[in-house]
Amino acid sequence: MAKKYWLVKSEPASFSIDDLKRSKNQTTCWDGVRNYQARNFIRDEMKKGDGVLFYYSNTDPNAVVGVCEVVKEAYPDHTQFDPDHKHYFPGSDTKNPSWFMVDIKFVKEFKTPITLEDIKKNPKLKNMRLVQKGNRLSVMPVAKEEWDEIIKRADVHC
Repeated sequence: MAKKYWLVKSEPASFSIDDLKRSKNQTTCWDGVRNYQARNFIRDEMKKGDGVLFYYSNTDPNAVVGVCEVVKEAYPDHTQFDPDHKHYFPGSDTKNPSWFMVDIKFVKEFKTPITLEDIKKNPKLKNMRLVQKGNRLSVMPVAKEEWDEIIKRADVHC
């Protein structure tokens, strides 16, 4: 099966790439996704070894700040069952969970982030889901060509 590529969004105040680097084995579960399309990507398509762009949203500037990889495939998101957790989902059933997560591991941080403005200005990235009008998914696929272009741009800055 061919390797796939993804972009995951996080607000740096909630969970930053530095938080990931400080996590045990530089690995964390990617929990709290509560959008069905994003959930389907996690549950059905993200596989061990897939590449992940770590993207900061709701900050100034929004930017891709590094690279991770999927190290554990989809399993039930435990936060959906915890009534004291902010991601609690009352309709979830342990026998038929609604929400899933994967584990990601830190690979590399970019010395200079690739900003959303940089991405929008780059004609090779004009079709990237991230820049499509109305696309607010927290987990989205990235085409191999888009991945290669962002890594190439990051390597120029690193």
